[in-house]
Amino acid sequence: MPFIERQGIRIYFDVRGEGPAVVLGHSFLCSGEMWRNQLEPLARRYRVINIDFRGHGQSGAVREPFTLYDLVDDFDAVLDHLEIERAVWAGLSIGGMVALRAALAARDRVSALILVDTHAGSERPYRKLKYRALGLGVKFAGPRPFLPSIVSMMFGATTRKTNPALVREWSARFASVHVPSMLHGLDALIRRDSLVDRLGEIRVPSLVVVGEEDISLPPAYSSQIAEAVAGSSLIAIPKSGHLSALEQPAAVTAAMLGFLDGLERRAG
Repeated sequence: MPFIERQGIRIYFDVRGEGPAVVLGHSFLCSGEMWRNQLEPLARRYRVINIDFRGHGQSGAVREPFTLYDLVDDFDAVLDHLEIERAVWAGLSIGGMVALRAALAARDRVSALILVDTHAGSERPYRKLKYRALGLGVKFAGPRPFLPSIVSMMFGATTRKTNPALVREWSARFASVHVPSMLHGLDALIRRDSLVDRLGEIRVPSLVVVGEEDISLPPAYSSQIAEAVAGSSLIAIPKSGHLSALEQPAAVTAAMLGFLDGLERRAG
């Protein structure tokens, strides 16, 4: 299996296809499997690097605190290993937060951005309290008692009503995340810095995508990014919550391909 090791943690990645590089970052509590519906269509035209964040999926467990900038460095290390100088960085939720930070802290590595259901700001105070209480509960009781709350944050009302099989599948995946890794990841999200005042510094082509039913990171956050990043475009996905790549995969795939193919036409 393809791994690199950084800071004593194995980072798993999957590479498919040939062409311009696109690196994918998934949501908190998920893994690269979250992009399963996008992988094959993207890989027909692009070289797709699908990375599991530390503590998630097939990457190694986390037992020490880390920041979102550590995740940027993990992705940089994978690109170095693959001898890829620049890529389109696509990310959902925490994956989008990492991509935004890469666009500011590792600009030479980022040729464009696809930001899905994400946020440029710091965590709001009342949410910090909510998530710290959730983390404390998970620490002592495990994640299963909190799955209903987690599911309501991750999936939109339409998906919960019309696709219970998908919700059950990912509920089981959420419950299987290594608890110390989950808690350190939650802490990294709670402690994240705000990039709102720096969004105007981003000069690469950017696509912003958001589920209309996302209550975890509502559409207003995506609108804020799209308004501040020059030349960016915003696509709202109906009948979708936070995990739009899973909930409405065809719409998200079409948005990504439309953006990427537009980049190639302009480059040609």
